Amino acid sequence: MKSRILILIALLVAHAPAAAWWEYGHYTVGRIAERTVKPSTRAALRALIRQQALLETPTCPIRNIEDASYWPDCIKGLGERFNYAFPWHYQNVDICKPFDLAAACRDGNCVSAQIERNAKLLADKTLPARERLMALAFLTHFVGDLHMPLHAGDKGDLGGNRFAASYGIIAGRANLHSIWDGWIAERGISTPPGDAVGILTGLGMAEREAMRGGTVTDWSREMWEESRQFAYGSVMQDPCGPPPATRPVIDEATTERLIPVVRGQIARGGLRLARLLDEALG
Repeated sequence: MKSRILILIALLVAHAPAAAWWEYGHYTVGRIAERTVKPSTRAALRALIRQQALLETPTCPIRNIEDASYWPDCIKGLGERFNYAFPWHYQNVDICKPFDLAAACRDGNCVSAQIERNAKLLADKTLPARERLMALAFLTHFVGDLHMPLHAGDKGDLGGNRFAASYGIIAGRANLHSIWDGWIAERGISTPPGDAVGILTGLGMAEREAMRGGTVTDWSREMWEESRQFAYGSVMQDPCGPPPATRPVIDEATTERLIPVVRGQIARGGLRLARLLDEALG
């Protein structure tokens, strides 16, 4: 019995997301962007980051691009100071109706509208450095958020947060959103060749350039489609059909099929962020 318990613990630890999309996914998008921007953009980024004391968020410092990519999640713990930004991290566009971004983005309270807004703020050199640094952090984070499909499309379940599912032997309070935000993201990014360098290594220059193209609306539609096809499609034969009678399980075979999908989402997020940073700072 003791040996069985130890094996179970080992399996849980092996499959637990050390950082996952919550940090790992955002870090990797930021690293890809930093590696692929123009040298002048990289210098401007670092000059702006050196002024991070102006933010007056000592528990959420911005010392590098990784910190910037996670800052908008970190400040959620600062109470009412930044609670206005909570709805900016996602857009619940119904995957079972025609694509309608306007309905999900009323008053600019959605991730795509905030990507466009913060890109403009970052580019405005008449603004105080504090405002531009906040714009950099929000932009870096929100481009990452948009490329996690359950931040871009759902079926009335808060982006899969109300869709109970299991990841292998991990069940409990796991849901479709947490699985994509966590364990699948970790597997996709860490599978060799892993991290930003490994993901970029598998892409030719023409493929990278194609990934950088399009508008924020194009990217929103693309990730909305991937939410239906891959996120819900991985646990339902018909993503718009009735909910499963039993709790679906994302097994190892399904995870392996999803790894290249996740790596593509991360790559596109990083390369598109690089383009926006070059446009704003380069």
